[in-house]
Amino acid sequence: MCVDRPDKAADGAARRADIEAMLDDVGRLPEEDIDLAGTALLLAALDRLETSLDGYRDHLATLVAETSAPADAVAAGCVAALNATIVERHGYCGDHDTYDDPQNADLTRVIDRRKGLPVALGILYIHVARGQGWHMVGMNFPGHFLLLLGEGGGQAVVDPFNGGRILDARDLHDLAGRVLGAEARVEPAYLRAVGNRDILLRLLNNIKLRAIRERQDDRVLTVLGRMALIAPRSATTWREIAALESGRGNIKAAITALETFHEYCVDAGEQDSAAELLRQLKIRLN
Repeated sequence: MCVDRPDKAADGAARRADIEAMLDDVGRLPEEDIDLAGTALLLAALDRLETSLDGYRDHLATLVAETSAPADAVAAGCVAALNATIVERHGYCGDHDTYDDPQNADLTRVIDRRKGLPVALGILYIHVARGQGWHMVGMNFPGHFLLLLGEGGGQAVVDPFNGGRILDARDLHDLAGRVLGAEARVEPAYLRAVGNRDILLRLLNNIKLRAIRERQDDRVLTVLGRMALIAPRSATTWREIAALESGRGNIKAAITALETFHEYCVDAGEQDSAAELLRQLKIRLN
């Protein structure tokens, strides 16, 4: 049997602590100051403590450097330039065959394998676009992560999972039908831009949901902890942590999480429910 040397274990623990400290710093940053791809690499590194991120950071820089801005800089031309680098030159694509593989939400493995989930590929597109000075954001479309390039009248909706295809209104209607059911409509909220923090939470949520399906409670709690690091004011995350800790009999941890939820929750009814549950948990603790 092979046993890790104590110094190797200590090195891993120190690296984990360093990464978690950096993610905690991300949680304190204003939305616009978050390095989206850089933070996604840090999140991935927590599961690959022995792997250096230098090569991945170099690759991200290469993607930016190899992208040439079109002469007219219209949205369609910018999308074509992104696709020429990301899809044609470097071979990125959506993983249609093994969609639920957890590697598809790990940006280091996405770079290694050149395939991933819509949100992971979207992070690459956003990184490269912003590296050119172009305005690109994620969209709040349910079930399938989309991107919006440009501002005002010169905009394009981009599907990073399907070769960076530009989608029109009919495409969006059809996509809503496939994701939400035949009668679904494209609601204005689906077209709303989402911030960097929400994109990272969406990336982590993919990992969490797969762990829930596999009944991996420890993994679920680990991912929720990472979500709390980068988005400490996310009431939903703290509510989920409280429920999981309570179910596992960790009453003190559940109380702490529920108190944090109560602090950040803005719904009066949910606050009242949390206060009552807190009362019950403190009775159990005593």
